[in-house]
Amino acid sequence: MELQHLTEQIVALSQQEDLLQLGRSAGEIKQQFEDLLIELERQEQVKRLNANDAGETYEEIDYKPFKEAFFEAFNQFVTKRKAQQQLQQTLEAQNLKLKKDLITRLKEVIDNEEKIGTAFQAYKEIHETWKKIGAIPREHRETIQKEYSRLLEIFFYNIKIYKELKDHDYRRNKQLKEDLIFKLKQLRVAALEQRDLEGQLHALQDEWEEIGPVQNEDWELMKNAYWEAVRGIYDKINEHYEAQRQVLKANIETKKKIVADLAARIEDSANWSTFKHWETQTAYILELQAQWKTIGSGSRKDNEAVYQSFRVLCDEFFAAKKLFSKEIDAASQEIVAKKKVLIDKAQAFGASTDWKNAAEQLKKLQRQWQELGSAGQRHENKLWKDFRGACNAFFDARQAHFAGQEAENTENLNAKLALIDAVNSYALPTEKQAALAQLRDFQQQFNAIGQVGIKEKQSTYTAFKTRMDELYKGLKLEGQEKERVFFQAKLEGILASPDKQRLLQAERQELRKQIDYLQKDILTLENNLGFFARSKGADQLRLDVQKKVEEAQQKIQGLKAKLKLIPNE
Repeated sequence: MELQHLTEQIVALSQQEDLLQLGRSAGEIKQQFEDLLIELERQEQVKRLNANDAGETYEEIDYKPFKEAFFEAFNQFVTKRKAQQQLQQTLEAQNLKLKKDLITRLKEVIDNEEKIGTAFQAYKEIHETWKKIGAIPREHRETIQKEYSRLLEIFFYNIKIYKELKDHDYRRNKQLKEDLIFKLKQLRVAALEQRDLEGQLHALQDEWEEIGPVQNEDWELMKNAYWEAVRGIYDKINEHYEAQRQVLKANIETKKKIVADLAARIEDSANWSTFKHWETQTAYILELQAQWKTIGSGSRKDNEAVYQSFRVLCDEFFAAKKLFSKEIDAASQEIVAKKKVLIDKAQAFGASTDWKNAAEQLKKLQRQWQELGSAGQRHENKLWKDFRGACNAFFDARQAHFAGQEAENTENLNAKLALIDAVNSYALPTEKQAALAQLRDFQQQFNAIGQVGIKEKQSTYTAFKTRMDELYKGLKLEGQEKERVFFQAKLEGILASPDKQRLLQAERQELRKQIDYLQKDILTLENNLGFFARSKGADQLRLDVQKKVEEAQQKIQGLKAKLKLIPNE
């Protein structure tokens, strides 16, 4: 597992001898671990939500042991590194004291030693010791170096050496110092890592100190050129650290803005009263989490604090969403109980022969059923099947009773045949609205005619529907108007069918199946949005996916509008 691999990397870092240069590597591993942990926990949240929506139980993976193991190893690394830093600081402080002692000793040699040989020997000992002493605190380096250089300058100018050797050395030292100043200027514009830049600067400064003196008339100009070049590099170093601080600060400000945006969203959660509201906000939260992952880190202290704030708000949101789901489920259970009462009442009419009163009572129960709304995907289909079965038992019995009324059936058959002849001879006018009105009138007339004999029932319905379909097609409707008119005509045709109850339920189930498919497709598309990196190409892909989501949502609205048109008979 990748979390375990990152923990092993931290442990491997801790086992190395020199940890001072490994702080950035450890920080990057920690950032990778935290980013990966956020992603894994987000995936678990999505899986849990999907399971909850499906009415299933999902056992989440507990990443707490991985987190504890990682931070235990990380803290051990930090502790060991701090110990080395403290040791380094102690050594640097000791080195600073040693160099100050050498400066004091060099001052005494300059001020008190009159013998050139003894003074020169003392200088050599001091200088050799100086070179062996390690690094000192950065804030003292320039001052100490300047003081030491100043004393060396005084010392060398006080030493009387042979004129020929002195002139030769002066010329050589001048050339070496000019070369070194050139190197410093080149170093100022070189594209180097910060660590390499500082290391080379220190090496050149040490080399400068090892070069002997130059002529007095050359020294001031050369010294000014040297320190100007050195200060230029230090300015570049300081600019780098300042720029780095500004980047870290900007990252924290960006993350704080996300936290503030998220907090403002959650404050409005009292107004989220539907699943659609919560799903919209969930997509928004997931997008914020994706943005968070693209933002660099800030300072360690600020980064941890702002991450905890973001994590707490995310947890608060998903906890509120879970509570909302429980409340909706409780409301569904209440509707289930009420619909079971309606089923019992409908079953009580199954054997009734009071055709008129029982039919009115069952239709009243059907209206009550519709007013109760859906009991949820888990219960609604089974409840409706039981309720419809109870209603069908009565209406089938009533239909069988009236089927014996042959005279009425014959009269109804003649009326339908006459209407079919009228429809067959009807020619569509050029005015589309007039044609639609006449076709709706034909349908209403057909639906208003009573029952016919069982043998003629299907044939008359088929003959009428076939001709009506031809007429509707002849209108040459387009776009949404075509879809709306054809669907309304389809419903009216189903209502005239002898098997209307089965056909209505089949139509209703087909529409719900299409809605469910589109909703799952939207969820998949929205989840995919979180995996796109921030780039020009990814942004175009994100727009394409978002467009598909919007098109699917529009289709869902259209399907729901159709669903509302289907009567609950």
